[in-house]
Amino acid sequence: MTRNRTDVGVIGVGSMGQHHARVYRELNDVNLVGVADADAGRASAVAENHNTEAMETKALLEHVDAASVVVPTQYHYEMVTRCLDQSVATFVEKPVLGSLERANDLLSQVERADVPLQVGHIERFNPAVIALSEIVEDLSLISVRARRLGPEPDRKIKDNAVIDLMIHDIDIALFLFGETPISVSGSSTRGGRHASALLEFDNDRVASLTASRKTQRKVRMLEITAEECFIEVDYLDQSIEIHRNSIPRYIEKDGDVRFKHESIIERPVVQNGEPLRKELESFIEVVETGTTPEVTIKDGLDALSVALEIEQKTGLKSQSASTDD
Repeated sequence: MTRNRTDVGVIGVGSMGQHHARVYRELNDVNLVGVADADAGRASAVAENHNTEAMETKALLEHVDAASVVVPTQYHYEMVTRCLDQSVATFVEKPVLGSLERANDLLSQVERADVPLQVGHIERFNPAVIALSEIVEDLSLISVRARRLGPEPDRKIKDNAVIDLMIHDIDIALFLFGETPISVSGSSTRGGRHASALLEFDNDRVASLTASRKTQRKVRMLEITAEECFIEVDYLDQSIEIHRNSIPRYIEKDGDVRFKHESIIERPVVQNGEPLRKELESFIEVVETGTTPEVTIKDGLDALSVALEIEQKTGLKSQSASTDD
């Protein structure tokens, strides 16, 4: 039996949106109807690259079942509302909004709509995190430590490191602990280009997060301490190491005594792949089956709420209204 193809569009084809168009063009059972952008020239160029049409947003929404909203954050509310009003299933990149002022209104709109809305927290679809989610099911977690570091990118980003970078790890921490924190603290330097935060959760659990655009090496690491083991996740390599049964030993050699730890290291097999492709495949499956998105509007707002609280504690001011996703 042949499945009907899902008609999709992309609204906003800047640095991230153009990749949404690329992935949709590659997916089976998906028809990339067109793309829209405030920059008509950019829309035309991306459309030509992916063998589709450059369209006005209004016309695009009249011809699609689903759309990715990848516009600057200040336009998220407007574009998501337009999609929902047209009964178009919506994928919106993070952060879901620039502030919480319209959060309740957007939640109400999503609840009333007969189509799903998924928020773009891409690390949930990193193959290493997918594998990790199964590993931690039976573990007693104590702490999460995340480092998201790197140099300044080659494009202008006005958002501070909390909203642009750390929010990924906030979402992962909330996902792993299954709840929001009871206490948040943070600090920052270099105009918000480097920031750290400590999240405290019920049952004496913590998450320590660092995000930076002032580090001369790209690092994307997640470390989990559990009663049973210690886990290292490399987002870039999409790899996992599990350390168990650490045993201290004293070794005597040539009259010298040295101390060392030995442990069993497991390296689970991770089925590597492009996170964005997995994310959009998941979205299309939600559209076709009517199931709940992996990352809901509530998940997106919870992560945003924590990020904004960290900003407030560090004295930073979000520039989300000016960012180009």
